[in-house]
Amino acid sequence: MNRRALVLSLAACLPLSHAFAQNPYPTKPIKLVVPYAPGGSADIAARLVADEWGKALGNSIFIENKGGAGGNLGVDQVAKSAPDGYTIGLQTVSLAINPALGTKMPYDTLKDLSPISTVATSQHVLVVNNGLPAKNLNELITQLKAKPGGMSYGSAGSGSTFHIAAELFKSVGNLDVMHVPYRGGGPALVDTISGQVQMAFPVLSAAQPHVQAGKIRALGVTGKQRSALMPDVPTIAEAGLPDYAFETWFMVFAPAGTPGAVIEKLNSGLRSALANPAIKARMTKEGYDPMPSTPVEARTRLERELPQWAKLVKERGITSE
Repeated sequence: MNRRALVLSLAACLPLSHAFAQNPYPTKPIKLVVPYAPGGSADIAARLVADEWGKALGNSIFIENKGGAGGNLGVDQVAKSAPDGYTIGLQTVSLAINPALGTKMPYDTLKDLSPISTVATSQHVLVVNNGLPAKNLNELITQLKAKPGGMSYGSAGSGSTFHIAAELFKSVGNLDVMHVPYRGGGPALVDTISGQVQMAFPVLSAAQPHVQAGKIRALGVTGKQRSALMPDVPTIAEAGLPDYAFETWFMVFAPAGTPGAVIEKLNSGLRSALANPAIKARMTKEGYDPMPSTPVEARTRLERELPQWAKLVKERGITSE
């Protein structure tokens, strides 16, 4: 190859980096796709950080809700977008769970996405109907073992985090409890209060008002540590199942092939937003624990949890239907 051909070849490999050098990213608003309807935990997490994140980047971030297929439609939109940093996404731990649920995935989680950072974690909580005699977790486990299959729990739907949290509980405790799927966490919680089902694993922030009002009892939060929203409620591990822990994490990502400099700038801006005391306070009030990470740490989490949840899904026969 002659000198001129070599120079032209190298120049052809560098158009994106040259463009970013000439026009520092971002030069226009960034779309953050949330793959669920407004008002859910992923949507709230996105709205809590979007404004401050945009300020740190020097441009605005606007949210687009694109629900469907357990979050897969919205994530697929991001995966198939231009890798220029102007379309990114936020998904829950379902990013690691969905590939195991038996549906044909429109994207490959590890090949088609570039993780930017984890954002936060939130917990679920085991709540029971007031008519149930159990006043603590050990009493509940004793009652469940005395009547295998005789009680039921409600979830936000098959394959939802409510469902996964409960099936992990059943697996760790070697328990038999019937699953009753609902179209959303709200109806499952309402039927737990009324006694149509005996228990549920709702998002902690959704359950808190009902627990405070005495409509249901909280026996344990699902995370590794107690929550500031319910400081008097032990973790399920503390209360009797030491090997149990489940948290919903939230992760932001870009399409694969997004330049590393863009990923790093997005990561740096998010870290700055999550370090803001006002943002921290708002997130804590809503039941979130801020948890920024490096892009490498976010990808490592995915690589670790994809097989972990695939094993549970196979063991419990969980599907998205």
